[in-house]
Amino acid sequence: MRKSRFTESQIVAVLKEGEAGVPVADIIRKHGISRPTYFLWRSKYGGATVKDLTRLKELEAENAKLKRMYAELALENAAIKDVLSRKL
Repeated sequence: MRKSRFTESQIVAVLKEGEAGVPVADIIRKHGISRPTYFLWRSKYGGATVKDLTRLKELEAENAKLKRMYAELALENAAIKDVLSRKL
């Protein structure tokens, strides 16, 4: 997937302009984005703050770490059960 040239904080700033009453046509022309991109951002980041997005990224990273830990433990547990079943 292609990386956006805008950071999440920049996207939130663009959306804040729209919430302030600036016409969408002016916003998309000023920032060089397409109309569908603006509305995609609005549906994805609408009402979010930079603090919320930072916290969301932290939670996603923690969730990924926990999933990896669980997968490793489950694999280890299966290996131990396999070894124990062979001994008996």
